[in-house]
Amino acid sequence: MIDVKEAVKNNRKVHFKYYRDGSLWYETAFGEVFPVPVSDIGNATFLPSDKGILFMRYMRKWNEANK
Repeated sequence: MIDVKEAVKNNRKVHFKYYRDGSLWYETAFGEVFPVPVSDIGNATFLPSDKGILFMRYMRKWNEANK
C-alpha cells in the first residue's frame, strides 16, 4: 500500500509507466504503481513526470480500493 505522505514528501515526483484499460499508470519514488482513470482527466495535461502531491487523490483512491 502506498504511504501517500511519504510519496509526496520533499517534492518527490511520480513517473508515467504505461496505459492500460482506460487508466494511466504512474509510479512513485518507492516503486509503487497506481492508476489515474482517463475519464477523470478532462482537459488536463498529464506529463511523463510530475509532482507527487498533484496525484494524492489517485494514490488514496488506490489505497482504499486495495484494503
